Amino acid sequence: MLLSAGVHGDEYEPVLAALELGELLPSILVCGDVSIVPIVNESAYRLGSRYGEDKLDLARVCPGNAVGTTTERAAYRISEHIRQADYYVDMHTGGLAYDIAPLAGYLLHPVKEILAKQQQMALAFNLPIVWGTDATANGRTLSVARDANVPAIYVEYGGGSVFQPQVVEKYKAGFLNLLSSLKMINHPVGTLPADGRFWVEDYRRNSGYLQIMMPSPSDGIFLPENNLGSFLKKGDRWGMVVNPLTGQRETVLVEQDGLAFLQRANCKVEKGDALGGILPITKPGKIVIDGQ
Repeated sequence: MLLSAGVHGDEYEPVLAALELGELLPSILVCGDVSIVPIVNESAYRLGSRYGEDKLDLARVCPGNAVGTTTERAAYRISEHIRQADYYVDMHTGGLAYDIAPLAGYLLHPVKEILAKQQQMALAFNLPIVWGTDATANGRTLSVARDANVPAIYVEYGGGSVFQPQVVEKYKAGFLNLLSSLKMINHPVGTLPADGRFWVEDYRRNSGYLQIMMPSPSDGIFLPENNLGSFLKKGDRWGMVVNPLTGQRETVLVEQDGLAFLQRANCKVEKGDALGGILPITKPGKIVIDGQ
């Protein structure tokens, strides 16, 4: 099992969860090995940024380059680790820009056996949202795992500029429950009640690409009018973008019915920045969206 955090340098709770798990696991592991990389991109961490000193996003340049720039080399190193793993978990938050409802995600792998293992991993993390998305995404840690047929999930929770200790605790509990489900530790396996889980498998292209969701219509200050976890209807108000230099005000509307799971945390926005995301599910259960 490989566990990573710090792919982006402005996501701190996963780093602490990884460190605390590293201290705990040696005394409770009964089967297999767990390798932990608490900070994948040290350059980005030092800058407190999504990007490294070379202005690259590690989650867009995998599998990297052994003799490339700083971020490309870090991407190469984690890609080598991923290819040697039997299972892989990558922990994230929304960074400084976004706040994200707790979710476990995976690529909709074309090999049924790999997909089934990823579904089981995501469910074992016991987060309320489970999200399978377009398998053709490239440049990610999970696309490296996909190409190597390594079952892999990522988890997202929290974000913004204020530390959220509940994210650390949820990630630790989720990872330990995953290890329990694989019989790597002797802990009881917990299961989230069915009425507390929202499971979406969306085969549409770019379905998991957060940065293109609900693009800002203009530069300005984003004023949100709804909260994460809200159930919204198409046409509901999501918020407003105010440009203090011109006085322009533009209303942002929800584009589909569903569950609000992503919200802009940094209120200063530029045209095209993602302002939020709605999962197209309105009640507990599982839905599958065809890619056609």
